[in-house]
Amino acid sequence: MRNFFLIVRREYRERVRTKSFIVTTLLTPVLMIIMMVLPSVLMLMGGQDKRSIAVIDETAMIGPRLQSTPEIQYAFVDISLDSAKNDERFDGVLVIGPDIMTNTSDLTLYTHESTGMEASIAIPSQVSKIIEQERLKKYDINNLDKIMDEVKADCVMKTLRISDEGDTEDSTIVSFAIGFGMGFILYMFIILYGQMVMTSIIEEKNNRVLEVVVSSVKPTTLMCGKVVGIGCVAATQIVIWGLIVSLFMVVAMPFIGAETAAAASSADLEELMPIIGQLNDPGYIISMFAWLTAFLIGGYMFYCGIFAAIGSAVDNAQDASQLTTIAMVPIIIAFIVDFSVMNNPNSTMALVMSLIPFTSPIVMASRIPFGIPLWQPVVSLLILAVSVVFILWFAAKVYRVGIFMYGKKPTLRDLIRWARYK
Repeated sequence: MRNFFLIVRREYRERVRTKSFIVTTLLTPVLMIIMMVLPSVLMLMGGQDKRSIAVIDETAMIGPRLQSTPEIQYAFVDISLDSAKNDERFDGVLVIGPDIMTNTSDLTLYTHESTGMEASIAIPSQVSKIIEQERLKKYDINNLDKIMDEVKADCVMKTLRISDEGDTEDSTIVSFAIGFGMGFILYMFIILYGQMVMTSIIEEKNNRVLEVVVSSVKPTTLMCGKVVGIGCVAATQIVIWGLIVSLFMVVAMPFIGAETAAAASSADLEELMPIIGQLNDPGYIISMFAWLTAFLIGGYMFYCGIFAAIGSAVDNAQDASQLTTIAMVPIIIAFIVDFSVMNNPNSTMALVMSLIPFTSPIVMASRIPFGIPLWQPVVSLLILAVSVVFILWFAAKVYRVGIFMYGKKPTLRDLIRWARYK
């Protein structure tokens, strides 16, 4: 055990002291916070600069009824198109053709610069409403505008999650975003740190360092120490991220939530409140990072055992590419089906894939934010833990033989034969 902890400490200290680890550990949560805060900041800062649009209406009944917005200012003019194009007061010219009532495509916008998304949506939408109002007048219904306002409905659905502690309001948008983020982080970390273990073993094997080290340390102890040491680096990074983001939630989110609520309309506020409530709950954020860390450790240990066996069996990274591709197929499949799983987190496919150890770290981590039953992640972790023990046992058997093998590209059959050696 003394040699094991020495190896763990060496692998850990060698990597946490690098500049790349420090920069990525501090920079990544900052980027995560910016992505969470940016929509609210943009809402508070306002939209686009105001644009002045000259309106040439050949029907003489639509242009005067266009309502200006904070982003678009309409000016109904009675001049030629060429004169309007050359008028520096206007950023663009909207021409409403004479057949607009029957041909809704008889609408043209001339601009000196690229048309923004706001103008591309707002202008035809407002013209369409005016045309609809004019068409409805043919039915000769009294107080039609009042009737339309009275029958108009804009529903906002509140989602309540049923639990033994009581019904709690949540946001599917936040659950989807956090689920995708957790799945992506696990996908990235498993591949990144798994290949880091494999590359380290290949380099030490080529330098013949392992032949010297195993004279005083058992190969199994050496491999497990390397896997655990690099795994502690990944866990440290996740814990630091969780602390930084949770601290930000406690300090800044109440202020941002209040400012966003003040700037939003009453209809938007109904939709924003569940989002603000979830992001403003430190316990929820900490629990998500706790589950993320648990499945990160389990998924990392599982796949690092596979990568360690591959690294010990080959002489260079090029030879390892074929075996690595096979090992990465389940990870890629899990990430691809993750979107389908998050659309229906309680489906049979989602449950099965979150229990299979090859895909469970990514799939289960993506399902947890949706409030699935507690027994499912617990059972998934137990199955993953048992699988980790088996994979590390298999990898250690391959490792003790592979580190002394040179000049041969092993097949999967060779790896199984090495694992049977006593």
